[in-house]
Amino acid sequence: MTASVLSVLLASTGLTGCALLSRAGPAAGGRDAIIASGSTAQLGAINAWREGFRSIHPGARIVYRPNGSGAGVRDFVRGATAFAGSDYVLGAQEQALADGRCGDRALHLPMVVGPIAVAYNLPSVPRLRLSPATMAAVFGRTITMWDAPQIAAENPGAALPHREIDVLHRSDYSGTSHVFTSYLAATSGWPYPPSADWPGPGRGVEGSDGMAETIRESGGTIGYVEYGYASGAGLRTAQVRNGAGEYVALSPEGATKAVGGARFTGRNGDLAMTLDYSTKAQGAYPLVLITYEIVCARGTAPLARGFLRYAAGNAGQSYLSLLGYAPLPQDVVVQVRARLAAMT
Repeated sequence: MTASVLSVLLASTGLTGCALLSRAGPAAGGRDAIIASGSTAQLGAINAWREGFRSIHPGARIVYRPNGSGAGVRDFVRGATAFAGSDYVLGAQEQALADGRCGDRALHLPMVVGPIAVAYNLPSVPRLRLSPATMAAVFGRTITMWDAPQIAAENPGAALPHREIDVLHRSDYSGTSHVFTSYLAATSGWPYPPSADWPGPGRGVEGSDGMAETIRESGGTIGYVEYGYASGAGLRTAQVRNGAGEYVALSPEGATKAVGGARFTGRNGDLAMTLDYSTKAQGAYPLVLITYEIVCARGTAPLARGFLRYAAGNAGQSYLSLLGYAPLPQDVVVQVRARLAAMT
């Protein structure tokens, strides 16, 4: 990829919430149009893939509405889109509805790894370290002050202020919330089940861009948001303790190491995966999400299949780390490419 093309991709990622809302063709897209919707977490990657794909297919129109994972799944189920972007694996009821829309099987295709930042605004603390147990207590509001003994013990010498923690969560139906609560439930004493609807206390804000902007503008805040949004807003992010006992700073490389321990749990060609949030892999940043494209195993339009093949190809995966994401591990991307090649 040339430097000029890459600069276009970086400029087009829209990580501050720029949305593509143009109208094109019939609901799910025609021969020269693709309409899709869903995860806000993958918007930057989708925009970059869009530009790269259109350099090869100049007449193609790709519209992606970043309306959240839940809304994207609903759009797909009612036949309004060619595929849905989702940060979580469909539950049994949603899977049945998606299968019904397809008249066969709806598949999960992992396409991008998104590290989730625990972002905060505390000028006196340039580096913050958090274990899963302390993080769960903060977001569950059993720890309410920044200078609480549990936080101080993990951050010796830090200038922690005697100030109440302003805990933020997503107010909308969010795949990022589902992943974050899944992580807390798997690694700590978090008392709530995983949910795309935030189950605990705190102050709600809408959307990834809203989360990043609120943290940036409000002192004493802490929240969770995809790395690209945190980076775009210039936010400080906590180091997170993994299963090996290391406090690891957020990075695309650390996220890819964490996904290396995931396993496929889908059946009959479905590539749904289960993450090991307690991974002991050295240098793994454990708080990650996998964004899936949910598609029909049969009947997906050729242009949509071509776009997804581009996204899973060497070009589509090669520059993700520059956009705040992590590329898929090689063994995973091989499976995705094989599944796309088998689709009709």
